[in-house]
Amino acid sequence: MRKKILANIQWRAIRMTTGISLLLCAALIGLLLFYYQLDPVLLLSSGWFGIPFILILLLISLAVGFASGYMYGNHLKTRIDKLIESILKFENGNFSYRVPPLGEDEIGLAADQLNEMAKRVELQVASLQKLSNERAEWQVQMKKSVISEERQRLARDLHDAVSQQLFAISMMTSAVLENLKEADDKTVKRIRMVENMAGEAQNEMRALLLHLRPVTLEGKGLKQGLIELLNEFQAKQPMDIEWDIQDTGVSKGVEDHLFRIVQEALSNVFRHSKASKVSVRLGSKNRQLQLKVIDNGAGFTMDKVKTSSYGLHSIKERASEVGGVAEIISVEGKGTQIDVKVPIFPEEKGENRQ
Repeated sequence: MRKKILANIQWRAIRMTTGISLLLCAALIGLLLFYYQLDPVLLLSSGWFGIPFILILLLISLAVGFASGYMYGNHLKTRIDKLIESILKFENGNFSYRVPPLGEDEIGLAADQLNEMAKRVELQVASLQKLSNERAEWQVQMKKSVISEERQRLARDLHDAVSQQLFAISMMTSAVLENLKEADDKTVKRIRMVENMAGEAQNEMRALLLHLRPVTLEGKGLKQGLIELLNEFQAKQPMDIEWDIQDTGVSKGVEDHLFRIVQEALSNVFRHSKASKVSVRLGSKNRQLQLKVIDNGAGFTMDKVKTSSYGLHSIKERASEVGGVAEIISVEGKGTQIDVKVPIFPEEKGENRQ
């Protein structure tokens, strides 16, 4: 149907120009007959190389009309074809396409208007995509906010209920053992087992509460967040915790990852190491930030690092995500050291940028 319409436009132009050419030819013959008072019979009988003169004029008129109509119609058809091709591209969603210049007439004006329409639609599509992205980001932030609130609620409930009850069980079993004078070794052994299980459950609970803390620093700097974290657990954990933390001046994303690395490292200490002392060091030197978490716990064999807890793998992954490396050194019976090194780039230094 599309090809048929375009062909009709071209043939209409040919018919129009041919008709005009024939009319001009007839008018010319009539003018010659009237002006020179020629006899029509003489005009019809005269010829050129045996061909009647009037027939030659008609053939010339037909040829000129056909040729001019064909050229004009083909030019018009080509321009309209480009216009329809552009409309089809817009229909298929290709709003970045622009109609080429098609002249200064109405067809060219239509092309310009189509280009303006495509620009407006392209801007509207970009606005819709931006709104969609903002909505998705808002939903993610809302989800994170809800998760964070729920984590804090669970942490409060566990601390106020389960953690206190475990502490009470540990105290009661200790009191029972002290007041137990006449009992067989089997009973004492079972009570001590209950006391040890309560102590281990308390350590697991402290590690769980550590994980349930906010995932990010919530607007705090890394130094302030780590000091508050260590002070809190020093007050709750019967363990010697010491630290030396300096201002880092790195970006917010790097600070969040380092904060989570310290949380993960302390969780491993509380759950597995049975350490009595842990040290946290954070500082920078030669455009490199260094974080160390050292404990004097049970340690483990280094060839088991690849199959060790998920926490150690998480520490390495978080360090890698900010372009750093995490090295874990442990000696069985002598403790574990986690050493994280992250390069500091000038664009990350914020106010300290030189």
